[in-house]
Amino acid sequence: MQAIARVNRVFKDKPGGLVVDYLGIADALKRALHTYTASGGKGQATVNQDQAVAVMMEKYEVVRDMLHGFDYKTILTTEAAKRMSAIAQAMEFILGLDDSKKRYLQAVSVLSKAFALAVPHEQALAIRDEVGLFQEIRSALVKATVSESERTPDEMESAIRQLISRAVYSTEVVDIFAAAGLKKPDISILSDEFLTEVRQLPQRNLALELLKKLIKDEIRTHMRKNVVQARSFADMLEEAVRKYQNRAIEAAQVIEELIQLAKDIRKAQTRGKELGLTDDEVAFYDALAENQSARDVMGDEQLRFLAQELVDRVKQNVTIDWQVRENARAQIRVLVKRILRKHGYPPDMQQRATDLVLEQTEVLCQEWTVS
Repeated sequence: MQAIARVNRVFKDKPGGLVVDYLGIADALKRALHTYTASGGKGQATVNQDQAVAVMMEKYEVVRDMLHGFDYKTILTTEAAKRMSAIAQAMEFILGLDDSKKRYLQAVSVLSKAFALAVPHEQALAIRDEVGLFQEIRSALVKATVSESERTPDEMESAIRQLISRAVYSTEVVDIFAAAGLKKPDISILSDEFLTEVRQLPQRNLALELLKKLIKDEIRTHMRKNVVQARSFADMLEEAVRKYQNRAIEAAQVIEELIQLAKDIRKAQTRGKELGLTDDEVAFYDALAENQSARDVMGDEQLRFLAQELVDRVKQNVTIDWQVRENARAQIRVLVKRILRKHGYPPDMQQRATDLVLEQTEVLCQEWTVS
């Protein structure tokens, strides 16, 4: 009860009131509080712990059933050096099931909350090591396969984990790269060394998810500088994953496609030098050259000059608050259209190009206005 009250003090505005609303036993807890309050604090303050234990065991069975066919209990007694590899095998098993990752992450999250309410009941203590292992596998899955841009902060779960940290004796979360047998090179540039190691991983599902996550994070980084290029890479990633999900290609094939995509992303970082443009100018060039017809009409050389002038002129006219001032946005739009007409950009494509240039300006303007 003290743990629940502490969480409620921290998260006053959460939906549903008490933390156990998420578990479907809120009414019982509220009745217990009402009884305790009505008796002046002298009544029975104990929540019906049997109900909490029942919910916990139900959620425990859900997670255990998901792991049916995989002997996860042996991991509990496995020595540290081999435990990391065993965690990777558990992840590979989960990722091989239909819609498994999402179901597993959710199931363990709910189990953890139910466990928090059930301790120190003997049934809770009896499964605490398994709950700790389930959490360990969950954490490794999130770290290895969930892009940072997709993570939603679950402050409630974090708070509960802190409250029950002494009840669940889980080992430190494994480093996923070591668990999968990978060295840890500079993965921010998806080096050839790293991609070769990923290609050779025996855990194909884990390799695929790991690549997908790393590429998503790289695309998110590119989105801060080059909207058109990042969007193109995102479409390529989505298409490759869709083919795999539709069983049109095998895991090994999609891994090869993702490795090639990773190399294309890495190569894109040197395009500016090849084109004789700065990164900002490359971003504007891509916005202008997105339409193949425009490239055919104007040619690369003229598009480069146009991109350079646009960056120079727009950069001079962008103010800190231009995004929220309608008249300032209108002035930038007029400026862009004037420059496009001046360079003979195809009239029927000017609207699309203008919209892309403004969208690109929005991701670059903060850096411009600061500098």
